[in-house]
Amino acid sequence: MRQQSESIFSLQFWLLCISSLVFFTSFNMLVPELPDYLTSLGGADYKGLIISLFTVTAGLSRPFSGRLTDRIGRVPVMAFGSLVCFVCGFFYPLVTAVYPFLFLRLVHGFSTGFKPTGTAAYIADIVPAHRRGEAMGMHGLMGSLGMAFGPALGSWIAATFSLNILFYTSSMFALISIAILYNMKETLPKEQQEKFTLNSLKITKADVFDSSVLPAAVVIFLTYFSYGAIVTLAPDLTKFVGLKNKGIFFMIYTLSSLFIRVVAGKFSDRNGRVSVLRWACMVLIIGMMLPAIVNNVYTFVGSAILFGLALGVISPITQAWTIDLCEEENRGRALATMYISLEAGIGLGAFLSAMIYRNDASRFPIAFAAMGSFAIIALIYLYTPKVRRLKANQ
Repeated sequence: MRQQSESIFSLQFWLLCISSLVFFTSFNMLVPELPDYLTSLGGADYKGLIISLFTVTAGLSRPFSGRLTDRIGRVPVMAFGSLVCFVCGFFYPLVTAVYPFLFLRLVHGFSTGFKPTGTAAYIADIVPAHRRGEAMGMHGLMGSLGMAFGPALGSWIAATFSLNILFYTSSMFALISIAILYNMKETLPKEQQEKFTLNSLKITKADVFDSSVLPAAVVIFLTYFSYGAIVTLAPDLTKFVGLKNKGIFFMIYTLSSLFIRVVAGKFSDRNGRVSVLRWACMVLIIGMMLPAIVNNVYTFVGSAILFGLALGVISPITQAWTIDLCEEENRGRALATMYISLEAGIGLGAFLSAMIYRNDASRFPIAFAAMGSFAIIALIYLYTPKVRRLKANQ
């Protein structure tokens, strides 16, 4: 058993939080500007692939990042994820056609396939189990700050300077993340560490899926259809309701998630993960149905707030629940399973919502309602006998 301090507020924890803050800022600052950028290249019909392709490689890389996290170490896996962001930022200005752009999005997805897996395992190593939800919530708060200010900052940089400056700034934020990780102590015990070889990348069926964390994986898969729809449709919805900064939805929903992350984490540590997730699903359903009813500035803001509250709970609580359900020596694999489900939900949500939307504003309601219906299925699943038994045993 790894030694853990009773306090979660160690230097290592705060360094990890800052690294995640700049990492999430790095790739999220691009999100609101990429749909118009792709359109300028002649790829308006491929908007749904901006997020879908990113999540494809993120999902496919999870078994590798999980295996390497458990064998090579947490820090190298995190550093590789940040390195991908750093490199990709310099290639965007060189892209002048649709298909090279889509290929670059595919490569960029490796960043989130690696960094969050190593990060979640690192947190589990350094915090006590009874404060796991609180720690995930606090760390998620820092990531949320990056997700909140990244898009708004990105839109401002693009409008004030240029898209190329935006891409280079994204790379610089990733470089800062790498620099912070360079000074962090590895938490995987030395007796478990292996040197990296090509055999380290050999994946077995066991590396792809950890059945012990299936309940958490199902919930995050179903709820993140909504996230895929939001990141795909929010920039166009913003323009439709008459707002100029395409990152404003992201800022509102992420700011609304900040406080709730810590509160929900503490509450779930004391009262169980399932009860908190049920309430979060209810809020998510309402948030997705608002723009399905009517589209104006008021429902836009209301949807962003409710969406932020829901995701501010679902993200850290499902991470904590995943670690609760898995064996300690398989944390990397278990987290990879959870993140594969997350990426699959985002990718399918982005693809399906774009397919329903078809660049037609009159189809916003059906797109939001369709993706929100998956959150209804998640809520029903949380009341099934299997999950009720897990709740009773917590």
